[in-house]
Amino acid sequence: MEEPTAKRQKLNDMKRIGTHSGSFHCDEALACWMLKHTAAFKDAEIVRTRDNEVMKSLDILVDVGAVYDPATHRYDHHQAGFFQTFDDKHKTKLSSAGLVYKHFGREVVAHVMGLDVSNPAVELIYQRVYDRFIEALDGIDNGISQYPTDIVPNYRNNTDLSSRVGALNPRWNEPEDDLDARFQKAIAMTGSELVDAINYYWKTWYPAREIVEKALNERHNVHPTGEIMVLSHFCPWKDHLYELEADLALKEPLVKYCLFQDSSKQWRVQCVSLRPDSFENRLSLPAPWRGKRDTELSELSGIPDCVFVHANGFIGGNKTFEGAMKMATTALTFAQ
Repeated sequence: MEEPTAKRQKLNDMKRIGTHSGSFHCDEALACWMLKHTAAFKDAEIVRTRDNEVMKSLDILVDVGAVYDPATHRYDHHQAGFFQTFDDKHKTKLSSAGLVYKHFGREVVAHVMGLDVSNPAVELIYQRVYDRFIEALDGIDNGISQYPTDIVPNYRNNTDLSSRVGALNPRWNEPEDDLDARFQKAIAMTGSELVDAINYYWKTWYPAREIVEKALNERHNVHPTGEIMVLSHFCPWKDHLYELEADLALKEPLVKYCLFQDSSKQWRVQCVSLRPDSFENRLSLPAPWRGKRDTELSELSGIPDCVFVHANGFIGGNKTFEGAMKMATTALTFAQ
């Protein structure tokens, strides 16, 4: 007789996550997945309803209820007067995914990373995942365009996560008797992609940042001007450099050239562009070198073991580190 009583008590103690019934969207599916990966709601039942009396009894509501109040765990974004963003640096209004991520995201990110939430790496990945994953979901759900609406796109994109979640809903001429099962598929899909994003930034992006940060910190040991940095291992470095320079509020002279060893064990000298999206460099390799190769380039530059300089002057190569350094140091003072 004790076992049924214990089971009833467990059911009575079970927390319940509420969201709206009917057609579902990416934001509340991901919000539910995130909540199910927190200590407070990991065993919670998901209830889909629009019944106000039922909603009053639920422990937390997402994407329904017309209330945003973290103190009572109400996380809707549809009500008039709601203009919450992730922080003062962002302009995109939050969806239920962004709201739940704002309040529970650090815990979710730390759980996926296998670290304590106080680890500084968690905060960095938490911020990055919002910028590169969650914010787009917020924008799409709130109908916020990426660019001015008077620009006609050249093609339509129906392969983003929000579109793929939307496609899980029954078609107009299909029965709607399996909506809850379809919603569970949406929860699984969104959660899987969030985990992939966290793991990418933790296991691939973050290690590269450490390499670039070390190279940036040691740049004055490479050259007294601090305008040349050397990567200990090749990695995607440009975005990290711009962000680190901004974080450190660095001023001129900024890094002009990045040296790294390529897959053939030769060395590259790559220019730093003015901006991440720019083809113009802070300081291109000398014009007379551009488009030249091998012996011709070595004789012209007076630097042994040259391999090439691209015709646009944004990158060059040398067989040795010493040769690559000589190319960079000569380029710094070359009469452009």
